[in-house]
Amino acid sequence: MSDGTGGTNGARGLFPDPPPLPALTRAEGELVDRYLEVLDLLGRINPARIQGTYGGLRAAQALVVASTGLRDALTVMFERGEREVYTGTMARALRALGGERRARRVMLPPPSAS
Repeated sequence: MSDGTGGTNGARGLFPDPPPLPALTRAEGELVDRYLEVLDLLGRINPARIQGTYGGLRAAQALVVASTGLRDALTVMFERGEREVYTGTMARALRALGGERRARRVMLPPPSAS
């Protein structure tokens, strides 16, 4: 059902539909998932944004495991003969999964007015 804004997410039409996820190999999907996991953890560790050390410490500990998963995803791709990363396809997948929003948490916040 169209909501009048180009989206088809119901009668209310409050939000546009997210962009479709491009077709990925299983290994490419794993790479995207693990990369976003690392990105989320880096956002939780960002010293310009965290409220306390405990949450940052927990995220840093989890980052070790997530980084290993990212390495393993790339290793699988390499071993399967997937030597190229199609950056346009990957960028579309990352955008569809909120990568831009997640990456903003890693960046410095704007300067305060004070």
